[in-house]
Amino acid sequence: MNTTQKLFDLTGRVALVTGGNKGLGKAMARGLAEAGADVFIASRNEAELGAAAEEIAAATGRVVKHAIVDVSKRESVNQLAKTAIEQMGRIDILVNNAGMNAPQAIDTITDDVWDTVMETNLNSIMALTRAVVPQMRSRKWGRVIHISSIMGFVSKEKRNAYSTTKTALIGLARASALDLGGDGVTVNCIAPGPFLTDMPGKLLSPEEKRAFAAMTALDRWGDPAELVGPMLMLASDAGSYVTGHTLVVDGGYLVR
Repeated sequence: MNTTQKLFDLTGRVALVTGGNKGLGKAMARGLAEAGADVFIASRNEAELGAAAEEIAAATGRVVKHAIVDVSKRESVNQLAKTAIEQMGRIDILVNNAGMNAPQAIDTITDDVWDTVMETNLNSIMALTRAVVPQMRSRKWGRVIHISSIMGFVSKEKRNAYSTTKTALIGLARASALDLGGDGVTVNCIAPGPFLTDMPGKLLSPEEKRAFAAMTALDRWGDPAELVGPMLMLASDAGSYVTGHTLVVDGGYLVR
């Protein structure tokens, strides 16, 4: 293995990925395993979660464990941190990917939907990061990656709650980077653009999907596998001097 390959080598590392049952989360979990990390994935969907864990383990030969968790429940988030650390022995890389979108216009937002989006997309990430980083600090090495969105920079009708949380993650990463940098822990965001996963697939009409593709410089939606490279840079020694940053991976959407 040459020096450049070693920069991205995660052999001996352990990663925790929320929302790792499908879409971007599953792609990132597999990418981490292919780079040598053992992986713990979590989501609410038991069937998808078990199947994803088996698939990643079979394809990579890495240890892959999983747990059912509803990140909209604070007690479940705290238990996830405890379970993952107990079962894996340590967590070196935390990818906060789980999230939701429930579009409502500003004058029709309901308190229950607003609170659920906030708890799922923002509060749970604070709580899980808070629970995991002490053991990273004790070893003087750690990587925390929040999955934000281009909707943290721009927005769309009825994305009030969603855009609020995705913008907030950028601020959270900046502040946490200052808290943790002295102990060798980096904190960054990735802001994906149009990736055709289940969430936009269900929420957007065919016309909206075409419009999103046309807004990119590449004139297409991204494939989840195209997020793996940027994520590995931030998760490995290759990104050791990058912290407090938001890496936009959007096919050129924002430049429009």
